[in-house]
Amino acid sequence: MGQQSAQEQGPPAARRDACDPAVPRKTAFAAMALGSLGVVYGDIGTSPLYALRESLHHIKAAGVTDTGVTGTVSLLLWALFFTVTAKYVLFLMYADNKGEGGTLSLMALAQAALGHGVAPVFFLGVAGAALFSGDAVITPAISVLSAVEGLELVTPVFSAYILPLTIVILISIFWAQRRGTARVAAFFGPVMAVFFLVIGLLGAAHIGDAPRILQAFNPIHGLRFLFGHGILGFVVLGSVFLAVTGAEALYADMGHFGRAPIQTAWMVFVLPALTLNYLGQGALVLADPAAVENPFFLLAPHWALLPLVILATAATVIASQAVITGAFSLARQAIQLGLLPRMLILHTSDTQEGQIFVPRINRLLLLGVVLLVLLFKNSSSLASAYGIAVTGTMVVTTALAFIVVWKCWHWPVWLAALFVSPFLAIDLAFLAANLLKIVDGGWVPLLLAGCAMIVMWTWVRGTALLASKFRRDSISTPDLIRMLEKSKPTRVAGTAVFLSSTPEIAPSALMHNLKHNKVLHERIWLLSVLTENTPRVPGAKRYQIEKLSADFTRVILHYGYMESPRVPVALASLRKAGLKFDIMTTSFFLGRWSIKPAPNSGMPLWQDRLFITLSRQAANATDFFAIPSDRVVELGAQVTV
Repeated sequence: MGQQSAQEQGPPAARRDACDPAVPRKTAFAAMALGSLGVVYGDIGTSPLYALRESLHHIKAAGVTDTGVTGTVSLLLWALFFTVTAKYVLFLMYADNKGEGGTLSLMALAQAALGHGVAPVFFLGVAGAALFSGDAVITPAISVLSAVEGLELVTPVFSAYILPLTIVILISIFWAQRRGTARVAAFFGPVMAVFFLVIGLLGAAHIGDAPRILQAFNPIHGLRFLFGHGILGFVVLGSVFLAVTGAEALYADMGHFGRAPIQTAWMVFVLPALTLNYLGQGALVLADPAAVENPFFLLAPHWALLPLVILATAATVIASQAVITGAFSLARQAIQLGLLPRMLILHTSDTQEGQIFVPRINRLLLLGVVLLVLLFKNSSSLASAYGIAVTGTMVVTTALAFIVVWKCWHWPVWLAALFVSPFLAIDLAFLAANLLKIVDGGWVPLLLAGCAMIVMWTWVRGTALLASKFRRDSISTPDLIRMLEKSKPTRVAGTAVFLSSTPEIAPSALMHNLKHNKVLHERIWLLSVLTENTPRVPGAKRYQIEKLSADFTRVILHYGYMESPRVPVALASLRKAGLKFDIMTTSFFLGRWSIKPAPNSGMPLWQDRLFITLSRQAANATDFFAIPSDRVVELGAQVTV
């Protein structure tokens, strides 16, 4: 089935729907803000467990000095102020696609705005999605591992159990995905609210240990350390980035909670808590340089250490859940936009469209996360692999945002470039600093992202070649209707629905049915499912009906890339348009292809084989489109690519 359609292009006024933000959902504001604490801020909220520790790790050899600690904390704070607050909260959240954010949403918005020359935009979107996949594997591993490592401070007896306990927790997280997160999610917000309150109070309690840490609010201290210590300052900058690794979630999860609740939660609750905690950790290290080994957990008095470890572990589980849910949503978007083969998508909630479970993605993530924990063994080693994927995604997001500011907001190109350039410069600086980690483990997310890009590129290229081949070898629908009016094949009662990726040509399943069965139903529906460059399509615009002849009807169903196409439900709604639809008297005809490599396919042989492998792994169209299996007739054929 076709999974991507081009929107009609025109002057800016005609494209206003693609550029104008949508109105947030009418839900209790406080509840939405509280819910965002659990889903949106889980990743960035658990960064204090390791961000400052890893940043200070590089200066331990030279000695823990006021300049080093204050400069590092200053860089951390201004990374939060500039990259998260200014770029994401105050800028990017207004560059939404019908209320949805994220790399693929921004790609679709930029494609619709440009209308032509979208190949670079498409590449950027694919790269951003691929880099996110690398982040989705590392985040659960480093978050849970860093929390469980706090047990070592309670008693050294736990040291031997840290790795097994981490793996058990991670397996439990992924095992629970099939049950859905709707019930558990109700507790995410309150738990994270307690977590932020606790870490803020712990940090505030220690600022008095060394009040001079407040000098970190002056960005001059951070810049002086960065540029005054040569390569060391640059290396520290790479670790400082760990404090903002969850920033993309602010944008990606905007559609779940709305812009205003997420912004309010950040400005009123999350940012103050993180600021106080980093200042408290810095003051503790200034007062006691030995605390540099694990400043986050040493903020707590000894009696509160075990409760803090438990609370931090709960927070990291929530952070992992948020990333996993994001990976499911990203996979669905990629499938709908034609970047990946169809996969089975299960809905775990009867009321929430976004509550989905993708078994194959879940298995791949679990395998990757467990392998990473076994390979790196501790959070400090994993920190070396963390950051490159996120910085790459941020660079992609900023580049796509430039197109939106220029084309959708209708700014002059020079003004758009001037506005976006500071954000891009900071992103590139973070990316360059993180590239120093490649040898120490940074190759892992790059390898994962590279594999994801090859898979998406191969799938897009292969499906394009197949579609071109089908168009060459097929007959147009009007020509077929004229031929049938002359030949008058045997007619049988009922309705036959033939699914087709291209509305203009006769479905191959219909041609095979005529060729082998030599019969035709009394009512023929030619059905195409098209994915638009918008997150969701209103019910009123769901279907498009065209009467081609007395017994042939063309039906086109339109879905957004955030929606799952449930064909029977959509067809039932056609009764309002006067079309009779009874699932018990309707047969769905699907084509099933056995793909073979061709001598001259247009792709290298290795890519042919990869595409064939991917096509064999694709979910059955019956399951993907939620069609009752007892109403489906599949007609197979061999094709070459």
